[in-house]
Amino acid sequence: MQATFKIQRYNPEKDKKPYWAEYTLEVDAKDRILDILHKIKWEMDGSLSFRRSCAHGICGSDAMMINGKNRLACKVLMMDLGTTTVTVEAIRGLPVEKDLIVDMKPFFDSYEAVMPYFIGDAVPPATEYIQSHAEEKIIDASTKCILCACCTTSCPIFWVNGQYLGPAAIVQAHRFIFDSRDRAGAQRLEILNQTTGVWRCRTAYNCTEACPRDIPITEIIGQVKRALMYGTA
Repeated sequence: MQATFKIQRYNPEKDKKPYWAEYTLEVDAKDRILDILHKIKWEMDGSLSFRRSCAHGICGSDAMMINGKNRLACKVLMMDLGTTTVTVEAIRGLPVEKDLIVDMKPFFDSYEAVMPYFIGDAVPPATEYIQSHAEEKIIDASTKCILCACCTTSCPIFWVNGQYLGPAAIVQAHRFIFDSRDRAGAQRLEILNQTTGVWRCRTAYNCTEACPRDIPITEIIGQVKRALMYGTA
């Protein structure tokens, strides 16, 4: 079938503002959006720029807005969209470097701010740290984050306040706050209790809907809020 791709283009070195470029080409219902973008770049317009790496929904590098929703281009098929007219834009809230490529530094600055690494006992145990299946289950969902930024850049609070740490950073903090083996949960909760932290969330559920890994992000943020209020971590 024939499809029309409307892609928002922007090259800050020569463009005063973003503009829409239109490409019409033959596609198959089972084609992935990423493969179609490859076809446009390789056969129609070599100047088109976007990120991609593993192409299997693991690296998270090809996050973009497809028909108004944050998605991974490698996980969306043409038939998933139910239309032959497709709009593609860069994810919102981060500076556009070129076309569909955004500057991820503000996103990773927020990630680093929550101390996203394991902090164990001052004196490590003689054997490995032990964790029960029940304890692991508490953090299982938040370990699945691939840092694609789909959730954070779908958040209306992040759009208007770039200082907000955002859903992805909170998910990463949750993974260690509720880890029975970690010893720095109180420090992370203190970080999330600041004005740029978890209380900025207005429970819009955009983040949960945008997550390509089906992480219950809004629920996780709620757990962090309760830990701050009641000390349940």
